[in-house]
Amino acid sequence: MDIYQLSHYHKRSLFEKLSVTWWLIILNSVLFIIFYSLISAGVLLWSEVGLVPSLVLQGQNLWTFLTSMFMHASLEHILFNMISLFFVGMLLEKIIGRRRYFWFYLIAGLFAGLIFALLSGFFGYSTLGAELFGNPIDVGVGASGAIFGLVGVLAVLIPSKKISLVAGPLFVIILESFLGSVYPNSTLVASLGILFTVYIFVSIFAIFSFDPRLYKISLPIEMPFWAIPILAIIPLVIVGLFIPLPIGNSAHFGGLLIGLTYGFYLRKKYPNKVSMLSRQTLLR
Repeated sequence: MDIYQLSHYHKRSLFEKLSVTWWLIILNSVLFIIFYSLISAGVLLWSEVGLVPSLVLQGQNLWTFLTSMFMHASLEHILFNMISLFFVGMLLEKIIGRRRYFWFYLIAGLFAGLIFALLSGFFGYSTLGAELFGNPIDVGVGASGAIFGLVGVLAVLIPSKKISLVAGPLFVIILESFLGSVYPNSTLVASLGILFTVYIFVSIFAIFSFDPRLYKISLPIEMPFWAIPILAIIPLVIVGLFIPLPIGNSAHFGGLLIGLTYGFYLRKKYPNKVSMLSRQTLLR
């Protein structure tokens, strides 16, 4: 091996030391810091980074289909999404491979944004439509659409594989939204918001502590992959009819739809591999 080949080998190995999932987490984190700093400094507007259905359907800010995937509304938002991406993404990447996983992640995120823009842009002008699909002037940001795509693939390939859905932070978000809508100007609710934020960070610490006793703080609910799409979307849609939630259900649905579609494609194209994968999952 000559010097050039040796150098090329080390460059490749440096890149491959980290999984694609870790690179996506790093990219999400770095772009969140950059975008948030530019928005805070007044250099950029939220509508120039996040996806606004009423704008993109008029042909404006089309790049936000991509940038919105790597922007988040807050530190808690990105932490919660990156934890989900870590556990779900690591698993799917091992199953379908680095390259296939990377391209599907991007496609799932873009498709989720498209579904969000279409459903919200065409049906979100009425009160009921806005509650179900989102208001067309709302700014959509986050990696959750792509993450739901990953969940959709896993729900088809290994439906019986059990995973813990961290419910604590989600319950806190719903409770905070409820109190904020009922008591919009309450100082008590504002104070509770600080406690809710602290709880979310404690839950994140508990998840990575690998201590079973601390892990219970995050209120994990163990369930098979096939049940996650049902429990992660339908209850939130129902709650959203009564309480305005900062959650993009239509984007989640879009990501899930393409995930299920791709999962069934892989299941049909590689029936023997999928069957072997399912048997291995049941044996664990």
